[in-house]
Amino acid sequence: MDDVTRECLAAIPDTSISGRRVVRELTTLIEKRGKPGMIVSPSHGLQANHCRAMDNGTELTSNAVLGWCSDHKINWHYIAPGKPMQNGFVESFNGRMRDELRNKTMFRNRAHARIVIRDLAHDYNTNRPHSALGYETPEAFAKPIISVTDGLATQSESSARQSVANPAPSGLSTRKALVQAG
Repeated sequence: MDDVTRECLAAIPDTSISGRRVVRELTTLIEKRGKPGMIVSPSHGLQANHCRAMDNGTELTSNAVLGWCSDHKINWHYIAPGKPMQNGFVESFNGRMRDELRNKTMFRNRAHARIVIRDLAHDYNTNRPHSALGYETPEAFAKPIISVTDGLATQSESSARQSVANPAPSGLSTRKALVQAG
């Protein structure tokens, strides 16, 4: 969740999300949108100020995540325990998502959950105006901000030759790991 634009930048449904997975998702977000000024996190969730937000579990206090923040020089701040309003945008979004999904969706499997949640996040970003944004949708509100602050060129704007496949995120090894037998 971006605190400035109220956009849901990622919604990753799964049975378990490791700290390494969180790091991969954050790296992808930074490549798309730039580095946040700060990440605000309760022990059970994540919110970044400028702002990216996710709501996950204790994997956010893992060495992988804390090391990633240190490596990327991103400030980390924990909210006070039992104070969900310090993480208000995320709590509101998650509550709304839970209510909407509980009332109308019976997930058949993880793949179905991913599709439904991706579509709900897309609808939230593109079709639902917010009073705090002057009754604009998060996507419409973000457009002028992103175009002014985004220093990353898109593939079509770049003079670099386009690659056949997407490169691995920076900091990740592309060497294949040996599979242990047994």
